[in-house]
Amino acid sequence: MPKASKGVLVECDPAIKAIILKIDQEKNEYIVEDLDDTHLMVKDSKVQALKAKLDEELKNAVSYPDDDDDSDRG
Repeated sequence: MPKASKGVLVECDPAIKAIILKIDQEKNEYIVEDLDDTHLMVKDSKVQALKAKLDEELKNAVSYPDDDDDSDRG
């Protein structure tokens, strides 16, 4: 008999999806189903936690130049 799971359809570009898959790889607690290149089914109860983890990963992956360096230039 098929098993039903409550989830949220997430659409994202392949780069973001790769990060989400990496996050889920640790404990397999977020993704219900990997549908295609740009769609995932995520557990309804884990969407907010996944967003927080994704924000953290993106902040760690992107470096911003310091504003102090620009003030020294004339």
